[in-house]
Amino acid sequence: MAKLPKKLEQKLEKRRLENALRTLPNTQALVDFSSNDYLGLARKEELINDTLKFLKTKKTTSMGSTGSRLLTGNHILYEELERFLAEYHNSESALVFNSGYDANIGFFSSVPQRGDFIFYDELVHASIRDGIQMNNAKSYKFAHNNLNDLRRLIERNQNTDENSEIYIVTESVFSMDGDSPDLVSLVDFCSQGNYHLIVDEAHAVGIFGEGKGMISQLGVEDKVFARVVTFGKALGNHGAAILGGEALKTYLLNFARSLIYTTALSPHSIASILTTYHYLQEHAKEERTNLLANITYFKQQIQSLRLEDNFIVSNSSIHCLMATGNQMAKQLSRNLKEKGFDVKPILAPTVREGEERLRFCLHSYNTKEEISRVLSLVKNEMA
Repeated sequence: MAKLPKKLEQKLEKRRLENALRTLPNTQALVDFSSNDYLGLARKEELINDTLKFLKTKKTTSMGSTGSRLLTGNHILYEELERFLAEYHNSESALVFNSGYDANIGFFSSVPQRGDFIFYDELVHASIRDGIQMNNAKSYKFAHNNLNDLRRLIERNQNTDENSEIYIVTESVFSMDGDSPDLVSLVDFCSQGNYHLIVDEAHAVGIFGEGKGMISQLGVEDKVFARVVTFGKALGNHGAAILGGEALKTYLLNFARSLIYTTALSPHSIASILTTYHYLQEHAKEERTNLLANITYFKQQIQSLRLEDNFIVSNSSIHCLMATGNQMAKQLSRNLKEKGFDVKPILAPTVREGEERLRFCLHSYNTKEEISRVLSLVKNEMA
């Protein structure tokens, strides 16, 4: 095989020296405090069978979509899913992408224009940052969940050009911290300033607002320019959608390259998403109740063990134990793994140096005994 170029070898060696080299993990039978399958739907055999039944009722026999959505891939199930998503999430329209990454890349690379401004929370997902880097708008990050800093940056940087648009970007639940912004205040601020608010709901859909997300829970859907909902977290599937106005959907169909130039999702993938959404709508109350109870219990145990100072405050499924340094975070993860628990370390450069951590993802199927045990082990490690 051809030798890797020297510059690439040097970058890999730097990662090795920083104890930050990424590798693919092995699948093991461990207690799951790591996956995004918050409601356990990815492991639900009933949904596998229901998906196949659904495909048969639709008389769909194709294995693949056969092309991009603008060519041959826009099969009838896409239309059914997008109609359902728009109604379920109380949106004028929905446009399905192959992943949350594709949705954010497609939106942020095409919607803000030269002369526009993007103000984004400093902890937004890498897919949002990558999309922002691909357009010609001016972009500025504001301090995490800090509305005052956002206001200051806008006042300092916006110009008097009446053609300039301002886009403000946040997440309803942040993937690396598990916390949330003051969405009510942020929505009011954007409404008063006539700014375009974009909210990534990847880690909120399926859990909050009876599964519809935090924006729906707050009843402010009509005040948000665009929402990104993903199917690979609590829904246990794959793919994503951008929710917004019909005109935005038409624009993205014409200019979002991550949708235009990729093969569409297969009929089976779309059927699986629809089947899971129907389950979420009609039967998932028990799973949500169990998950929310586990979140409450986890927080109670943190307090009982006096670990509050070690954890980032969160009301979501994601709870992070700060463990400074890649070596410390990896060692804590290894020690828990030896005891049978899968808790992943989050290392620099994924997070800023000095903010390395263990990320606990809670699920409806975790037991109180598992939660108590893993936190007791953490307490011993931190002693």
